[in-house]
Amino acid sequence: MDESVLAAARAAFPAGQSSVTLGAVVHGGHTHPEPTVRLALPMMNRHGLIAGATGTGKTKTLQLMAEQLSAAGVPVFLADVKGDVSGVAAPGESSPRVTQRATETGYTWTPTGYPVEFLSLTGAHGAQMRATVSSFGPLLLAKVLGLNETQASVLAMVFKYADDRGLLLLDFSDLRSVLQYLSGEGASELAEYGGMAKQTVGVLLREMVQLEQQGAGAFFGEPEFDLNDLLQVAPDGRGVMSVLELQDVQDKPALSSTFMMWMLARLYHTLPEVGDLDKPKLVFFFDEAHLLFEGASPAFREQVEQVARLIRSKGVGVFFVTQSPKDVPADILAQLGNRVQHALRAFTPDDDKALRAAARTFPKTKFYDIEETLTTLGIGEALVTVLDTKGVPTQPFAVRMIPPSSRMSPLAPAELQQRVMSSAQVREYAKPVDRESAREMLAARAAEAARVTSEVESRIPTQSPQTSRGRATREPPTALEQALRSPLARTVAGVVTRGLMGALLGGTRRRRR
Repeated sequence: MDESVLAAARAAFPAGQSSVTLGAVVHGGHTHPEPTVRLALPMMNRHGLIAGATGTGKTKTLQLMAEQLSAAGVPVFLADVKGDVSGVAAPGESSPRVTQRATETGYTWTPTGYPVEFLSLTGAHGAQMRATVSSFGPLLLAKVLGLNETQASVLAMVFKYADDRGLLLLDFSDLRSVLQYLSGEGASELAEYGGMAKQTVGVLLREMVQLEQQGAGAFFGEPEFDLNDLLQVAPDGRGVMSVLELQDVQDKPALSSTFMMWMLARLYHTLPEVGDLDKPKLVFFFDEAHLLFEGASPAFREQVEQVARLIRSKGVGVFFVTQSPKDVPADILAQLGNRVQHALRAFTPDDDKALRAAARTFPKTKFYDIEETLTTLGIGEALVTVLDTKGVPTQPFAVRMIPPSSRMSPLAPAELQQRVMSSAQVREYAKPVDRESAREMLAARAAEAARVTSEVESRIPTQSPQTSRGRATREPPTALEQALRSPLARTVAGVVTRGLMGALLGGTRRRRR
């Protein structure tokens, strides 16, 4: 291999600093067996992107990074969308491919399992994660329900009304009760907020029912998940990996991706400012990140950008994992200082355009043709540029990634179930809590109104034959009165009257011819 390439790589990734090892340099079709390429731990909170076509090795890159962060005492959150990340809890299994990859990269491979807490949105595969409707907020909930801007604005108005009236929105039953109340007897109370159409309320209620039928009803409620549980360190000093198992909600990607955004936003609002640290307090891997931005409103994107830009000072690093850099909006992509770009494929004109756009975002290098390299990378290889300890992007290098030390296949169902059943965290969040909230408060208000109405009605005396003005009620009409009031009588009377009036006033004289 060209010695100038190795010298440049060693200068860009100096040894001796706390870092995550990524792999060995590849150039001219050859791999130098020295795991030179690293990502400095102090730079992990500058966020990053792991991208590449399907099957190029993104998940294994996520896995090897999470392992080394845990070993360095950094808690990690990652989403297991396809059910193939749970193996981080068990030691890896030696195989010819693992041995070959370790030899090619010069990496000393040791099978190791890591401390893991499994989480679940349904409670089926880990600790039941819950959030109250109020803390989730109208912006994120509108994203989950797939609302348009008009419907989202109505939802925001309902949240404002509930806050002003002290109505706690803990679960969907609370939100449903408020919507039904405001579209019925409480409609007049919305005058100062602008009002809402019953058709919009119908859309909101139908979308909520649909989400509940998909099992999402268990997610909204109490006890709300304490995000401090994501910051745990095991007794041996290793960071705990919190793995959100999502294989049972794969058909609800908007819910899972938006829930992870809720966690980030809550972390941003609750964690104290810490500035630059020797290592991050938490690293968050946002898998299938494109689902977060599909159909997102401008307000939602603005919130994601704000969190990505400012959460760095809270000691939290965020890595978006997706197929193409174009899946992430440009304003957010600009916040990601570390790039691990696996192979991109250009089978269509749109793919070719995306490839050229991705190539232009890398720093200049005299060692690689960026566009060509991106299309010729093999499985488990990536083009890498990271921030050095001074915050300067390194020039990109093609890298053959080291093998993960934990199991690269998922845990067997029995293994996963055993770990879930033995988890204290699972037991802590297993039982839901239903305290007084908007539904009970509105029901109590309706019951009180009904009681008062009943008391008032019971105090009204039975009406006597005298009317309220003291006049006697009329006697039933006699037969003569009924006859005189009949239509025939009125007609006869009219004819007779006109005849008498004509006789008295004189008839009209005829014209002389």
